[in-house]
Amino acid sequence: MNSPNPALVTQRAAQRMPRLALLLFCAAYVIPGVFGRDPWKSADITAFGYMVNIAQGRTGWLAPTVGGLPADAALLPYWIGAGFIKVLGPWVEPALAARIPFALLLVLVLVLTWYSTYHLARTEAAQPLPFAFGGEANPIDYARAIADGALLALIASLGLLQLGHETTPELAQLASVALFVYALAASPFRVLAARVAVLVALPALAASGAPAIAVALGVAGGFVCRASGYEPARRFVPWVAAATVLSAGAALALGAWAWRIGGGAWSLAGVWEILRLLAWFTWPAWPLALWTLWRWRGHLSDRHIAIPLIGVLVSLIACLAMGGSERALMLGLPPLAVLAAFALPTLQRSTAAAIDWFSVCFFTLAAAAIWLYYVAIQTGVPAKAAASIERVAPGYVPSFSVVTLALAATGTLAWLWLVKWRTGRNRHPLWKSLVLPASGVSLCWLLVMTLLLAPLDQARSYRSLIQRIAHRVPTSACVAAPNMARAQLVALEHLGGYRVDARETPEATRCDYLLLTETRARPAAPGANWTLLARERRNTSEDEITAIYRRAATRPAATANR
Repeated sequence: MNSPNPALVTQRAAQRMPRLALLLFCAAYVIPGVFGRDPWKSADITAFGYMVNIAQGRTGWLAPTVGGLPADAALLPYWIGAGFIKVLGPWVEPALAARIPFALLLVLVLVLTWYSTYHLARTEAAQPLPFAFGGEANPIDYARAIADGALLALIASLGLLQLGHETTPELAQLASVALFVYALAASPFRVLAARVAVLVALPALAASGAPAIAVALGVAGGFVCRASGYEPARRFVPWVAAATVLSAGAALALGAWAWRIGGGAWSLAGVWEILRLLAWFTWPAWPLALWTLWRWRGHLSDRHIAIPLIGVLVSLIACLAMGGSERALMLGLPPLAVLAAFALPTLQRSTAAAIDWFSVCFFTLAAAAIWLYYVAIQTGVPAKAAASIERVAPGYVPSFSVVTLALAATGTLAWLWLVKWRTGRNRHPLWKSLVLPASGVSLCWLLVMTLLLAPLDQARSYRSLIQRIAHRVPTSACVAAPNMARAQLVALEHLGGYRVDARETPEATRCDYLLLTETRARPAAPGANWTLLARERRNTSEDEITAIYRRAATRPAATANR
């Protein structure tokens, strides 16, 4: 028998966040980083390579390749990016065209998380207890306030910050998981929408490269629906089963049935690394989610706890089985944010104050450090900060933009206003404890993607390396690149314009040029048929070197070496 509901919420506490403020939060989180940069290493540019090859007809839709190497099983995200490149090609350069649908997928994840929480908070078991003399929260207002808190918790999650802004299959997987959670949450209230959502979510998750996770979610979701007290939810079980079967069929049809299981024995160091990953990657949602499970421990079988809990557990098991994969763990962030939101009605004032002051100190210092580096870029002072920028992005030439400075200054002033508002007497809204963590993450992302975008782009892009290679290898030449990272193969093809063959060995290739990845401790040795032209180092790695060779039979009279 369930224990009493722990939520006691007044109508004043159930006021929703102003919609304009919420939209500005989302815009400040999603838009920075979409424009004005190259695809970054390594997953970002690798996925882009398959997309642009499909769009430009260099490879087939069912068997995309880069440098002759086939893609993994995540075909659906590549099709999405390729489709946008083809449609927007006449007006938008390919990298931006491929990035746009994934920014929209991130928006979809935020929207679905809000609506999932809203529907779960409307269930009878999730509603707060009525007061003896009235004044308790209105059910709809309460659900909206809880949903606002879940959205803020998701934005505040540190693990979503970088991975959520990449052009990678994992973002399509994340949207599929969020859509599945929405389908389960909305099944008693939006019958048709929930059925369509579940029939799309699980097959899309499988076609995006996570079929085992799709099947696991389908099985767990079926049990939750079967145990639900809502008759529409119990009638939803056949639809979940059908979606699970479709996901398995889609995986088999696309040859996607694969799941990387981490090898090797467990060690104390490995366990410690996974615990560290869990601690920072899911911050600040994980302590709130644990508090939810404790305070609602008598309601673990209720829909508002059970549905997000299965999403978190499946993601966590996948992360552990894959040797501590942060990309598998990312799939649990939307349901984890939902769980975290249900801690808000029971959160003690001292805990909320601790979250606030930690956020103020941490994000204010982080923002100040970003501004310090920006001043160092523009003026050279302080010299130590300017030297660190030169190490990360050697050869970077500073430039000044009034628009960039205005956006960064506006975001900083908004942060200072929020700090003043939160440290004032605004203690009533449920979502108040997550405003500063979410706005701090958005502020730092905005500052990095404006003030530091240019040197960061030079450091994380392959463009500078390809430009140095171009001094040695003529454009459109055939280049052999065996055992080279796929990200670098894409850079050679699309930033350098080379014809790249990554399948042949140095002895078998017909190309006149050869690129090998080596380290200072382990230099390459391709044989007497190749003459070393140069060794080029990546911007941010002292040890990883690209060795450039030319076939000895066709070398010029004088060969440049360094």
